[in-house]
Amino acid sequence: MNVSSRWARLQLLARPRTPEALPQRLDRRRIYVLPTRFGLFVATLLAAMLLGALNYNNNPALLLALLLAAAAVASAIAAHLQLSGVQVDAIAAEPVAAGQPLRLRIDLSVRDPRARHGLHLQLGDRQAWTDLPAQGRGEVELDVPTQRRGWLDLPRVRLSSTQPLGLVRAWSWLWPEQPLLVYPHAEAQGPALPERGSDPLHTRAHASGEELHQLRPYRAGDPPRSIAWKHSARRDSLLVREYEKPVGIEVMLDWRALAPMAGEARIARLARWVDLAEREGRRYTLLLPGQPALGPGQGASHHHLCLRALALLPHD
Repeated sequence: MNVSSRWARLQLLARPRTPEALPQRLDRRRIYVLPTRFGLFVATLLAAMLLGALNYNNNPALLLALLLAAAAVASAIAAHLQLSGVQVDAIAAEPVAAGQPLRLRIDLSVRDPRARHGLHLQLGDRQAWTDLPAQGRGEVELDVPTQRRGWLDLPRVRLSSTQPLGLVRAWSWLWPEQPLLVYPHAEAQGPALPERGSDPLHTRAHASGEELHQLRPYRAGDPPRSIAWKHSARRDSLLVREYEKPVGIEVMLDWRALAPMAGEARIARLARWVDLAEREGRRYTLLLPGQPALGPGQGASHHHLCLRALALLPHD
């Protein structure tokens, strides 16, 4: 058994032993303290000073060694107090495509009048630092690697501090039970959007269109900038310019239409089409097996709904 496997087994003995709901407040039962390398060096030096002072019956040296040892013990207590009382309020992250790092936001707060300094959060090889003011709040961001679509269960996050002297490290584990969503990875290259009908575009009247469609009589509520003043002067009545705007027809994204492809390839193709339809401003409907039709719709909420449905499809 290698070192990393042994360390993983030892972590199972630390609190919390299972994922937990937030918010959670750190107390003395889940905070651990051990000396750092620098702390071990200082302890060795103090032991040598103490033995030398006792051997030569040097009272000033003995007093100095005891004072330094007392300072080291006080720093260990202070490091423990850096974490005691810190509360983890919430975690959040915007979904990303599989393979991209997920930006995890962790909200921390303290309710007592003691500020916290040098708080260190670590998840794998990703790490971040923050300070918390007295009776204040703070937010820490960590990049979480993603590999596959669907729900991502967070591993343990270590919150630690070596303040104030760096002689000891106090740490505690955070293990939120809230899973995070990872979108499917979209196909890098693929065909254009499937069109329903022969004409890919049609137009409709729109105030912010591009081409002049017609002149019509003024109606209450029309903006003054749309009034055609020259034409109105010839007819003794107000005329309003009405433009036309090209509008893409609704796109049907059907799972069954991609029957020859494998399941994950279909998901990647549909994810690409959903992103493409959203970028082009097209209204689209997503049809998936065993689910009601999603759409027609457009916009951020519909985009998220479709990608979420694709992300949560069963894996091959």
